[in-house]
Amino acid sequence: MKLGSTELGRIFLAPLSGVADSSFRRICKRFGADTVYSEMVSSEGLSRENERTVDVLRFSDEEHPIGVQLFGRDPERMAASARQVESLKPDMIDLNFSCPARRIVFRGGGCALMREPETVSRIASAVVKATDLPVTAKIRIGWDNENINALEITKILEDAGVLAVAVHGRTCRQGFKGVSSWEEVARVKRAAGIPIILSGDVTSAEAAERALKETGCDAVMVGRAVYGRPWIFKAIHAHLEKKEFTPPAFEEMRQVILDHVDLGIAYLGEETAVMRFRKHLLWYTKGLPGVVALRPAVSRVATRQEVEMMLDRLSSEPGFK
Repeated sequence: MKLGSTELGRIFLAPLSGVADSSFRRICKRFGADTVYSEMVSSEGLSRENERTVDVLRFSDEEHPIGVQLFGRDPERMAASARQVESLKPDMIDLNFSCPARRIVFRGGGCALMREPETVSRIASAVVKATDLPVTAKIRIGWDNENINALEITKILEDAGVLAVAVHGRTCRQGFKGVSSWEEVARVKRAAGIPIILSGDVTSAEAAERALKETGCDAVMVGRAVYGRPWIFKAIHAHLEKKEFTPPAFEEMRQVILDHVDLGIAYLGEETAVMRFRKHLLWYTKGLPGVVALRPAVSRVATRQEVEMMLDRLSSEPGFK
């Protein structure tokens, strides 16, 4: 899949809020993620130069191609944010019309905008006019089962100049429950004149292959399935290329974990980086022998040394191979 002269590939990392910071994106890149997205960035926070918002925008050269995802409901503010982001030189700007988080929907953002086609049109048009970067968008199939309108919204976005749309196969009301409707995503793909990226239930290499074949989509987006296993990208590529893939043994995984925390420390400092890394450590170590008893301690690690010590404790547990 290409946008202009930029080759984006077929396997994307989703814009995972609170998860996909620069350190995690770089780990995913090393395992073969073709394209990555920033965590979603608030247009209001950006206009106020909120410290956390500015921090989310940071990315390194090795993360390209990368899209910066913006959310908000005010067209002028979204356009101004796009101009700010353009100066950082990402490869594209992505518009969030898909987030089902209550705090976002309550304020009329994210997938709440699936109920407001005219507002979607105004936002998309304003952002496209404000920047020379390619503009993409992420949507859901609708607000709820009685209001499935992904086709309508995709047409609006296409008419506004958006160059690609990621469609999550659940409604806003579903959140992340139930099954993602690949059939609805396929309907959008058949009708669209721009690339369509499937999002939702891409949980394995086999699922990625089925999604591409069954829907005809140009790419797939991996979300929650990447938690604790960034090597899923390598697994997907191997499967698509009919090659063997072996998940990393503990020693290799241990090095990935330490590399991940080191990348975070390099740009956030040890205290903040390790605190944010705790959830990743829980995901990485899920299912390992002895980890259940150690989970309270895993959740309290405060230094890089403590992370390493915790891994050493796990490897010495009875039954560990």
